[in-house]
Amino acid sequence: MSDQDSSTPDARPADMSYEQARDELIDVVRKLEAGGTTLEESLALWERGEHLAAVCQRWLDGARARLQAATSGDRPPGVETSGSGE
Repeated sequence: MSDQDSSTPDARPADMSYEQARDELIDVVRKLEAGGTTLEESLALWERGEHLAAVCQRWLDGARARLQAATSGDRPPGVETSGSGE
């Protein structure tokens, strides 16, 4: 399998920003929808898409927790408010 798709980034999903993971996931979905790949390539794309979707979900879950903490007055551990004057 030496002729793997050269457009696959080297970034591990855990090291990606939400935007990077989302954009790559969009590309994966487009490739799968377009067809024309072998079964093995399709499975690899699917697996990459699953990992990318999980990265996006973790980012969204973290954002939701931060918003809930900000609106309830609680802060998750390690998150400080700046300029609160407390």
